[in-house]
Amino acid sequence: MREKLPKILITGAAGFIGSAFFRLLSRDCPRRAIKSSKGTVPIVLDKLTYAADLKRLECASNLCNIYKVDICDKKSLLSVFEKERPAIVVNFAAETHVDRSIIDPSEFLKTNVIGTQLLLDCAKKIGTKRFLHISTDEVYGDILRGKFREGYPLKPNSPYAASKAASDLLVKSYVRTYGFPALIIRACNNYGPWQYPEKLIPYAILRVLNGEKIPVYGKGKNVREWLYVEDCAEGILAVLKRGRIGEVYNIGSEQEMENIEVVRMLLKALGKNKNDFEFVKDRPGHDLRYSLDTSKTRKETGWSPKIRFSKGLDLTVKWCLENKSWLLGKHKEIAAFYKKR
Repeated sequence: MREKLPKILITGAAGFIGSAFFRLLSRDCPRRAIKSSKGTVPIVLDKLTYAADLKRLECASNLCNIYKVDICDKKSLLSVFEKERPAIVVNFAAETHVDRSIIDPSEFLKTNVIGTQLLLDCAKKIGTKRFLHISTDEVYGDILRGKFREGYPLKPNSPYAASKAASDLLVKSYVRTYGFPALIIRACNNYGPWQYPEKLIPYAILRVLNGEKIPVYGKGKNVREWLYVEDCAEGILAVLKRGRIGEVYNIGSEQEMENIEVVRMLLKALGKNKNDFEFVKDRPGHDLRYSLDTSKTRKETGWSPKIRFSKGLDLTVKWCLENKSWLLGKHKEIAAFYKKR
């Protein structure tokens, strides 16, 4: 059994990465102790937007405290903090889809910046001992050669990335100004079971299941670094336990791939023609390449990813095929969104 941690509040716990972290913490908890303030199963706080789903929390969801709260609702948020008084806060709550941020940045600024500020204020008020803010490699911008280290300047290129960069700077300012005990993680592209199908891999699978071609931005030459979501959750836990207050930690896989290569691997895994895709107009301001230097994280926490991309992709495809109804149930909303664009 894993060592028990102090009372933890996870914001955005019903989201893709947040739920993977929740499942990791909950996995070894005895059912009889799961609601105890001394147990490891955390408190869940989530607005339950279109991309959230309590089904991701599996059997533990009916055994823990769940609060449907918008992090921008100051009164409700503070009420939860004052009632639960978490020693640890892990903040996954965010709007994350670049395409949506291009259409309307306002919700991204509200949730990712103002929401983060309100979380920091609530945590500071009740004396939270450790605040882990989950961010993205996109805050660095793109890099043609080499890898981003944690100290690189932030040069975000999309409204989404700009909102996350702003939230990172806000967290850093609370550390410097108030001595607030916060850390930041910047992770590369995640993939795996339960990912909402607006992101490349589940969206491509959804298109294939509907007998449609997979759209590929530009010429598909944009490079991304891919990390299996369970590996990411393990990395987050390692930083939570062993990371230093005030520091930033990159979490990546060192497995880079062009988008077109990912699409062709997916088509092969699904038994389709490898050319069953179509190039579409490129995304405005599309970053060319992301790549993270994770040596600091590996050295200080002992974490390293275990799942190679080929294996992770097979696991993801297998899960999607076994859970077609969940994936196909998102088709109408996804189709409506892309029709608006």
